[in-house]
Amino acid sequence: MGRVTERRKVIRIRDGAVSTRPDTLVAEEPMEIRLNGKPLAITMRTPGDDFALAAGFLVSEGVLAERSDLQNIVYCAGATGGGTSRSSSGAESGGGSNTYNVVDVRTSPEVVVPDITLERNVYTTSSCGLCGKASLDAVRTTARWVVDDTRGGEAPPVRLDPELLASLPDRLRAAQRVFDRTGGLHAAALFGEDGELLDVREDVGRHNAVDKLVGRALQSGGLPLSRAVLLVSGRASFELAQKAVMAGIPVLAAVSAPSSLAVDLAAEAGLTLVGFLRGSSMNVYAGEHRIALRAAADRG
Repeated sequence: MGRVTERRKVIRIRDGAVSTRPDTLVAEEPMEIRLNGKPLAITMRTPGDDFALAAGFLVSEGVLAERSDLQNIVYCAGATGGGTSRSSSGAESGGGSNTYNVVDVRTSPEVVVPDITLERNVYTTSSCGLCGKASLDAVRTTARWVVDDTRGGEAPPVRLDPELLASLPDRLRAAQRVFDRTGGLHAAALFGEDGELLDVREDVGRHNAVDKLVGRALQSGGLPLSRAVLLVSGRASFELAQKAVMAGIPVLAAVSAPSSLAVDLAAEAGLTLVGFLRGSSMNVYAGEHRIALRAAADRG
C-alpha cells in the first residue's frame, strides 16, 4: 500500500535561522474492522499489514486462534459496505470507490463467534487501553492457551539471560526503518529465546504493531508463540499484556514502565513482564522464573 509516510511543509528554526522544507511524517488513518460483514471496531493505524492487523485484533478478542479459523479477509469500499472489494489474493469485484480503510474478516463456518467481551466495538485510538476487573476476567475466560508453565508441561520453560534481554532494544531500534525517517512510530518485535529477531512491525500505535505481529503469525500457522519474546517500544499497558497472553507469548518486555493492571494480569496469567529495559538495567515485575537471575548475580 504505499501510504506509510506522507510529506508536509514545515518551517524549521535552528539557532535563530528560519527555513522552509518538506518533512516526512508517519501516516495515520482510520480503519474499520468488520466481522462477517458486521462493523466491529475502528482503529487509528499506520496503513500497511492491514489484514494482519485485523487478524491479530481478533486473536486478542478471542475470535481467532488458528489459521483454519480464518476464511478470508477483504477490503471493502467506503463506509457503506458496497462497491469494490479486494481480497488477500488481490482480486477485485463490484464497483465503487475503495479507500482501503475498511476490512471485512470472514471466519470459517465452523467457528462459533463469541460475544466480544472486551467491549471495543465502537472506537479505539492509537494509544487506547482497557482497565478493570472485568477485563482481567475476560482474558481468563477467553484465552486459548495456558502461558503459565510453573506447573510443568511437555516443554521446559523459556529461560532468558538478562544480558540477552538487554541486547534486544538496540536490535529493535536498528530494525525500525520508518522511524528513522519520521521519528513518529512505535514498534513491536518478536524474538526467539536465543535472541533471533523473528519479526518486527511499526505503527502509530503500539497495540496495532503487536496485532500486526500476531496476525502474521496466525496467517502463517505460527500460533501459539510459546517460545517467543515480545518487545515493545514505550510502556507496557494492560492491553499489550492481554495481547501477549492471548497469543500464547510467555515473555513481554518494554523499554518503559508497565501499568498496574498489566502487572496484575501478568502475575495472574503466568506471563513474564519486564519493564524499563534500558542498557543493562531492567525491572522484572512478574514471571521471574524465566529470567536467569542467579547468572546475573554471579556476574555482578
